[in-house]
Amino acid sequence: MSNDTALDTFCAFFNKLDKTCTDKLYNVYTDDIVFQDPLHRIEGIEALEGYFAALYTHVEECRFTFHHRQRLGDTAFVTWTMTLRHPRLAGGSSYAVHGCSQLTFATTAANDPGGQEKVKCHRDYFDAGELLYERLPVLGGVIRHLKRRAGT
Repeated sequence: MSNDTALDTFCAFFNKLDKTCTDKLYNVYTDDIVFQDPLHRIEGIEALEGYFAALYTHVEECRFTFHHRQRLGDTAFVTWTMTLRHPRLAGGSSYAVHGCSQLTFATTAANDPGGQEKVKCHRDYFDAGELLYERLPVLGGVIRHLKRRAGT
């Protein structure tokens, strides 16, 4: 834990992701959140709630290990390793994906009790192949072969 309550709240939220997490989104994100990763761009808390609900319906495990946190003003960067287990990916086994999140914080409106700092923009950077495509039965073998040939 650090002395940055908003960043600690964000990390704690992502350490407890599952299909019941959507009701806690309002503690972390502003109503006009913009969420982006290599696969999606979502605008607004209701759209993000629907996205998370669908995303985590079949996920059996999802946890994050946070490595480095750095914040300057309203912008923070957090590096992480996500451990994921989904019955249709990687034969149902757990696997890890490394990434980084860029966060922009905003203080909520005066009508919000306490005027908390919440995430207004959240952008994840990770290898979509490492997350998804390499884990698919046929396509995964082709992608892993190409990556080996390229030396990555």
